[in-house]
Amino acid sequence: MDPIQTGFWVVALLVVLALAFDFMNGFHDAANSIATVVSTGVLKPQQAVLFAAFFNVVAIMVFQLKVAATVGKGIVDPSVVDLHVIFGALMGAIVWNVITWLYGIPSSSSHALIGGIVGATLAKAGAEPLVWSGVLKTVLFIVVSPVLGFVLGSLLMVAVSWICRRSSPLRVDNWFRRLQLASAGLYSLGHGGNDAQKTIGIIWLLLISSGYANAGDSMPPYWVIWSCYLAIGLGTMFGGWRIVQTMGQRLTKLKPVGGFCAETGGAMTLFFATALGVPVSTTHTITGAIVGVGSTQRASAVRWGVAGNIVWAWILTIPAAALVAALSYWFSELLF
Repeated sequence: MDPIQTGFWVVALLVVLALAFDFMNGFHDAANSIATVVSTGVLKPQQAVLFAAFFNVVAIMVFQLKVAATVGKGIVDPSVVDLHVIFGALMGAIVWNVITWLYGIPSSSSHALIGGIVGATLAKAGAEPLVWSGVLKTVLFIVVSPVLGFVLGSLLMVAVSWICRRSSPLRVDNWFRRLQLASAGLYSLGHGGNDAQKTIGIIWLLLISSGYANAGDSMPPYWVIWSCYLAIGLGTMFGGWRIVQTMGQRLTKLKPVGGFCAETGGAMTLFFATALGVPVSTTHTITGAIVGVGSTQRASAVRWGVAGNIVWAWILTIPAAALVAALSYWFSELLF
């Protein structure tokens, strides 16, 4: 097989690996979209994953590709990226996702991918090719997205409690069982819109670095866009039940009104970040919103020990994924 054909098949295999990450992203982060709606009993698990997967894919018609552009061109200089860097980045993200899934820890697939890109680039060329504006913007939103989710979730809970103060608990519960379907749909829409674009961005970066796309293109090929949205939707359909339990029950006990406020606050945060082109963590966002809702009842309603363990996973995600990515890059260089 001549070098050109070999290069094509390597690129094709890396695209498949990227789509596998995208599928795992949906599988790993399904809990973010469905944990509240399942834990409050509004939908059965099988119904919830189909519902969330549908809105993950529908997001293709709602959001511009600003997040994909950030990942594809705004984290590292595409000119220094090669196939080894892409392999290292994907392996860093996938390995960290598997580890956190096994332990039921809701970590960020998004930041695992960003950490992977940064780690593999550092292993190849040091810090010079990093686009610091994009890296710092992403790191900043590690704090901003859960805080914004917390604030919006708690404010919505306070507002709803005041509006419904003269209604019977049964009536409130019945109303918000219906409304939670809308909030869960919006959150799943935001999840698909932000998270699918990260894989679109990494495949776009791969195609640019291997000569199958131009750095000046305003958007990636359509087959990349559709395949990434479908892959994340399929991943969501299979769900990550270990993490559903952590998000839906162990952080705080939720009723339909609380689930509605958490999902709506989280969805507003995701829509805002996606409009800015910032790759944020849906996990961070919904966790902040759930904790915000729980804290409006009383501080002891939140299991702060569980929340603390989750925060440690957030802190470790980028450096851990970067380390695995660097090791994978060196292994790839050594092997090929």
